[in-house]
Amino acid sequence: MKEITTPALSGACDYPNATELLMRRFHNAPDHIAFEVRASRSSITDPWRKVSTHEFVTEVRALAKGLMAAGLEPGETLAIMSPTRYEWALMDMAAWFASAVVVPIYETSALNQVSAILQDASVRFAVAGTAEQAQLLEEGFTQSGVSDWQLWSMDPGTGPTLTDLTHGGAHITLEALEARRLMASLDSVATIVYTSGTTAAPKGALITHGNFVGQVLSVAGAYTEVVKESGNTIIFLPMAHVLARGLQLICLANGMRIAHLSDTTEIVPALGVLKPTFLVVVPRVLQKIQGSAAAAASKKNLGGVWALAQATAVDWGLLAQERESDPGRKAGLSLRVRHALFDLLFYARIRKLVGGRLEYLLSGAAALDAELSLFFRGLGLPVIEGYGLTETTAPLTGNLPHSIKAGSVGVPMPGTTIRISENGEVLARGVGVFAGYNNPADNTHAFQDGFFCTGDTGVLDEQGRLTLTGRIKDVIITAGGKTISPTIWEGYVESDPLIAHAVMVGEGKPFLGGLVLLDSGSVSEWAQSKGFTDLQSLRTPDDGGCVEIDDARLRKVINKVVSAANSKIARSEQVRKIVLLVADLSEANGLVTPTMKLKRNIFTDRSLIFIDKIYAETRSQG
Repeated sequence: MKEITTPALSGACDYPNATELLMRRFHNAPDHIAFEVRASRSSITDPWRKVSTHEFVTEVRALAKGLMAAGLEPGETLAIMSPTRYEWALMDMAAWFASAVVVPIYETSALNQVSAILQDASVRFAVAGTAEQAQLLEEGFTQSGVSDWQLWSMDPGTGPTLTDLTHGGAHITLEALEARRLMASLDSVATIVYTSGTTAAPKGALITHGNFVGQVLSVAGAYTEVVKESGNTIIFLPMAHVLARGLQLICLANGMRIAHLSDTTEIVPALGVLKPTFLVVVPRVLQKIQGSAAAAASKKNLGGVWALAQATAVDWGLLAQERESDPGRKAGLSLRVRHALFDLLFYARIRKLVGGRLEYLLSGAAALDAELSLFFRGLGLPVIEGYGLTETTAPLTGNLPHSIKAGSVGVPMPGTTIRISENGEVLARGVGVFAGYNNPADNTHAFQDGFFCTGDTGVLDEQGRLTLTGRIKDVIITAGGKTISPTIWEGYVESDPLIAHAVMVGEGKPFLGGLVLLDSGSVSEWAQSKGFTDLQSLRTPDDGGCVEIDDARLRKVINKVVSAANSKIARSEQVRKIVLLVADLSEANGLVTPTMKLKRNIFTDRSLIFIDKIYAETRSQG
């Protein structure tokens, strides 16, 4: 199959712009709880303040009036740089009520990135989350040559605050605000989102109100089992990411309660307090949960029992997947007994750990190992894997709640067409596909026959499900002329909790090698469980580079992971030699994006000495 279309759902054209998604909810259910808000500096286990849709709209209107009074004109840009928090949601919607264009800036961005975005998007109004971010924005304005800028802070004590902004607009009438709210159309740009830049410099994607409205209606219509008034979620993705904002809009429009969390170390205790029914996660979170369960079992000398429990969960998940096409399939007696036993010992405890009400997980941003997906399904926590980009306003394809195929990223969202080009690239057209880049020069090769060129490669099966196979720019051609897509091998290796990232190398070389970036925290936990005190604190370099870890005990474990990955692919695609590395994986180090994707080119450039080491022996023998 080379092309598949999912018909659009009707209704998007009835909305003037994206603010109407909130206003219709406001008119239908004003007293419904829309948000749970944590009090500043409170314990995660303290009661969270409940905010109704009516209260949210009231706050949004007050802030929007303040922006109008401050001189923000329709179509002007407003930058928001802040951790994930309730005030982010307020300012995002308030800017739209004032008919402005929101420019999100990741909270971890460096000064040169901030300055470049402010200049490229012609920003002169901004909101900061913290004092440090306010200072960065001030310096960014100065560096970019803007003189008449205005800045407000969410935290008090750092200049004008959101309270000051609200007071400044008290004289603006509701009628004037409503007229301003309706100025933007579905074709108007709602936000300029700068891409993470894993392979190139960030580009400003112009996302329209129509993109957001179309996606919200499409997702809500396709996922009625997930998107419902009785549901709730916690958003801990960066709010600068379009997926987080899209998720927030879907929840707002459909009555799902939202809580925000910026510190990912607080996720587990927050799950117990807020008890979400749905979560959006990256695969690394799922790997961590599985790894923590394995470590806990090992401490109790139940490592062997856990291994059988893990295999049983995978078998149960596979059976559940097969039942979707063959409802008559039944579990054998042995599998039923094992699953019931391990549910008592392990599975129920894991479900309780994540709040006890979790019905579905959505995994995105990176490839999810098929076996890991089956494992969570076997636990009773089905994972819906999806695929999307900034340029597609997040979801482009997705598995459906009763049609989940592990390893696939599902079918096109309603109103979307997926086409596979002659060279295997995934092309997309539909309601979520953006209007183009802010810099016209960036659009030169972005589209083909009206389809957006994703840069990803993939295949469609007979049911129209998309399976991703790699990135066009990441293809490796060996000395023997063999073309290899490294993504599959890398995904298998990265499924182990001890490994943060894996990168296959071998361009123009006689065989394939691998750079394995270890997860320092997971290695420390593993070493502690084994009594290896010398590995409980791995030194990460402070010069932006990598350090090799040459430890026989650790290498033995990682070699097993690599061998297992090699066994799943063709011999010509297998990695023969690896190097174990550690590095500072904070965004400030420049190796990863704000969503923790590895910047492959930068990483390999900094690792040339290790790549050279892989092939040094071959050269000396030659």
